[in-house]
Amino acid sequence: MRHQLQQLLQRQSQLNLNKLVIQAEVVQIEPLRYTPAGIPLLSVVLRHASEQTEAGMKRKVECEINAVVLGDLALKGFKAGTQIIAQGFLARRSLKSTQLVMHINNVEYVSVACIN
Repeated sequence: MRHQLQQLLQRQSQLNLNKLVIQAEVVQIEPLRYTPAGIPLLSVVLRHASEQTEAGMKRKVECEINAVVLGDLALKGFKAGTQIIAQGFLARRSLKSTQLVMHINNVEYVSVACIN
């Protein structure tokens, strides 16, 4: 019984999985704003380019992703042209929107020398 409960809980946590990790260049930064609750909010646009394998075929992938950064991380000094590895989750832009926005909750700066 206990093993079945653990499996059920594990499946439920997998169903709630919403995690995005992407290496990208910061290409646009909006002025810092604050939420009505006083939380810093920074809107950025990320540009990703890579080569991926899909169904055994190599494919060039390019995209731009709208993202937001809230809290202390928004104050960390994002700079246009910087390569980052952003970690976060996807959410709708607003309650009435179907457009997705990445919410960044962790960022790692990548040295240009490390990029292939």
